[in-house]
Amino acid sequence: MYLGIDLGTSGVKVVLIDEAQAVLETGHATLGVQTPRPGWSEQTPQDWIDATRAAIADLNQPLDKVAGIGLSGQMHGAVCLDASDNVLRPAILWNDGRAADEAIALDADPRFHDITGNLVFAGFTAPKLVWMQQHEPDLFARIRRVLLPKDYLRLWLTGEAISDMSDASGTSWFSPAERDWSDDLLAATGMDRSMMPALAEGSEVAGHLRSDIAAELGLPAGIPVAGGAGDNAATAIGAGITGPGPGLVSLGTSGVIFAATDRFLPAPETAIHAFCHALPGQWHQMGVILSAAGCLEWWSGICGRPAPDLLAELGTDVGQPGRIAFWPYLSGERTPLNNPAQRAGFTGMSGRSDRAQMTRAVLEGVALALAENMAALTAAGGGADSLIAMGGGARSDLWLGMLAQATGVPVLRPAGAETGAGFGAARLALMAATGAGSDAMTPPDIAARFDPDPALLSGWSEALERLQEQRA
Repeated sequence: MYLGIDLGTSGVKVVLIDEAQAVLETGHATLGVQTPRPGWSEQTPQDWIDATRAAIADLNQPLDKVAGIGLSGQMHGAVCLDASDNVLRPAILWNDGRAADEAIALDADPRFHDITGNLVFAGFTAPKLVWMQQHEPDLFARIRRVLLPKDYLRLWLTGEAISDMSDASGTSWFSPAERDWSDDLLAATGMDRSMMPALAEGSEVAGHLRSDIAAELGLPAGIPVAGGAGDNAATAIGAGITGPGPGLVSLGTSGVIFAATDRFLPAPETAIHAFCHALPGQWHQMGVILSAAGCLEWWSGICGRPAPDLLAELGTDVGQPGRIAFWPYLSGERTPLNNPAQRAGFTGMSGRSDRAQMTRAVLEGVALALAENMAALTAAGGGADSLIAMGGGARSDLWLGMLAQATGVPVLRPAGAETGAGFGAARLALMAATGAGSDAMTPPDIAARFDPDPALLSGWSEALERLQEQRA
């Protein structure tokens, strides 16, 4: 058996698979996010450990036969540790916009585009550390190590400070072409290589489980912990996406269009992300919106009704976009806007607008924003001929039908779509423990397919154009 641990923003999910990569069981524990100021987003790293313990305890099967662990997690977060590996402050998360000015300043240095192949987004790790230099200098002076969220779990599990190539790609300190830290970029932000974790490929062994933690969790001591991956690369591994062909659309808290490539294809002018994949010699392109299913959860809270109830009011007919438009920018935006100050809103409402129309607008707004990302990937030389849908939002037939219309390509829902990144992490654990290659990953069984209707495509294209014009 192999255990995948996925550290998300809203919770920790664990997935247990057997040697044939069949899911045996899943466990879950929730997490909260602190927002001490508008635009800020933080979590306490100890909460991640507590939630991982609870998620593993949620499993009913004995774990004494587990042969490896894989990790995936939310990217870009800054976990700052002192010389004794004590946490200095709450982790600053991926959707935190406080470092917008610092990101603009770093992005003006051409070395960041040249070396990373990416814009410097406010949510990336490096500008957060520059913000700390300027606003929390006493804490910054005590930093001896910076880890990404899932790698803080690795430190707890193994005692080793190691990251993987896909997660490291999102820091603005890393060269995806060289698959290594950049000393020039570290120095440009007052950092150095000694403050960075060691590096491993996602499918390689990156530490072994400590005996005391093994005894606590009911796992065998000394089993390997794979390098793992950032959450989107891990989700792609779970969906069997390792090269050109089908891509991934993720409808989690954030939204992602992901396409694997067999070469590094940077295009910072498009605001796409060009990162290493979780496998050696592979890369990927990725467009990211910061609020996807998170928009539906926000609207659910406003309405005081569970999201499934709101969706049930809409039926399953995709049709043409409605008159009400929604901008899904609750936390600012990345691709293609790169604007942490961008905010959400409804337009086109009248005195006859009702809740169902506004719920539909939320879904349409997310679908159209993801279509912008798909267009950006195509403009950057990548793209996908179809999209495998993952994440909690993938349970909605209507939403996936909208995505097919907005992007113009078939959208496929695999069986077990919600296991996503945790399943990918478990697959990486299997590869690290056994030495198996990516050819051991079977593609997922497809439970449903949503094809674009040619008669509706022009209407959805016009809706996207209207949204862009209004935004401009």
